[in-house]
Amino acid sequence: MGGGPPPPAHDHPAADPAAIRDWNAIATDTISANLGATRPSGQAVIWHGFVSAAVYNAVVGIQGRYAPYQWRVRGPSTASPEAAAVTAAHHVLVDFFPASRAQLDTAYADSLAKIPDNRAKRQGVAFGARAAAHFIELREGDGRFAPVEFSATPAPGVWRPTPPAHLPFIDTWLGELRPMVLTSPHQFRPGTPPALSSTRYADDVNEVKAMGARSGSLRTALQTETALFFGGSLVVQLQEAFRDYTTRHRLGIAETARLFAAANASATDAVITAWDSKLHYGTWRPISAVRLADTDGNPATEADPQWQPLLVTPPHPDYVSGHAAVAGAVAQTLTGLLGTRRIDLTISSEATGTSRHYAYADRFNEDMIDARVWAGIHTRTADTAGCHAGDRIGHWTITHYFRPLRPQHPRIPPPFQPTCPPGNRH
Repeated sequence: MGGGPPPPAHDHPAADPAAIRDWNAIATDTISANLGATRPSGQAVIWHGFVSAAVYNAVVGIQGRYAPYQWRVRGPSTASPEAAAVTAAHHVLVDFFPASRAQLDTAYADSLAKIPDNRAKRQGVAFGARAAAHFIELREGDGRFAPVEFSATPAPGVWRPTPPAHLPFIDTWLGELRPMVLTSPHQFRPGTPPALSSTRYADDVNEVKAMGARSGSLRTALQTETALFFGGSLVVQLQEAFRDYTTRHRLGIAETARLFAAANASATDAVITAWDSKLHYGTWRPISAVRLADTDGNPATEADPQWQPLLVTPPHPDYVSGHAAVAGAVAQTLTGLLGTRRIDLTISSEATGTSRHYAYADRFNEDMIDARVWAGIHTRTADTAGCHAGDRIGHWTITHYFRPLRPQHPRIPPPFQPTCPPGNRH
């Protein structure tokens, strides 16, 4: 036997995908703490899109498996993708939410302490900082918090503040925010909602009146549970589901970063598209449509001045549903990434304390559309139009961004297969 110490083991850069899940959970907590966990807006989705894209660039810029998001810089292949990911997430969150710096700095120190202190770590930290700085610069002047006004005069069919709080239209700037993947906020704006005099409008109002009432509705117990299940923060539900999926399927760090980035970027643009439609069409919510049905000129509707929805109506117009748009975008994005309609997504709800497993994308979208009608806060048309817009956004996302650098069929984009249930498409 030869003497002397054994040769040193190869020092692989740290690349544990759990770091991405950990910082997604930290981002969720940070966003909720700064916005309020129950804020009735799609704003939380935007921040997840931003953080996930920066983390994605930090990881794939080193590993090189997928095309970076709006960036042409390559990092050193010897750098730690794990160190880069946590650094990018930390730096972006601190920039967007400086009030949470102390908590974020503590979490960052804890994350870095788990990574071996070597050259790969130092390179990863440096490249993650570059990825964060690039993304922050990329979003400068994007329209965040711009003073966008909704000034339509209340009239039959036109949105107005709703009971019980009569709050103004919240976060109107979302409708004019520069998208992440689309060419404009109105690229996939749905067509005109049904006229007040139409049969379709009457069907919408009468359905939500019967199925979405707080008391005396025609809902079954399961339908009520479905409405409540999706009555909270959808973005929190989705992030938890993404963390669960990437854990169970043991995705590597690049695949994990890609799933979060693609799904959250498409969801971001779904929110922007939904708010663009809300601003453009400004249709009243079911609570207004039912209570003021005697003003709509449609003989097939009947007013009920005391009608109340199961859930409190969020302070923004009906058409289109933000929840349904985000669901459609995420479902389509996942089917594109996975190459199958089987999404294997487990979603939990704090509102009901239950979980649901969705094997297929279309079933997830069906439940989302039904839930918002049965909650009494959206018409079916607003839901289906939102879902189909999200479907198109998801397909656009996966055919234009987050693509493999060496796809098997580079000239043949994946065909568009709708994940929303059949219905009136816009």
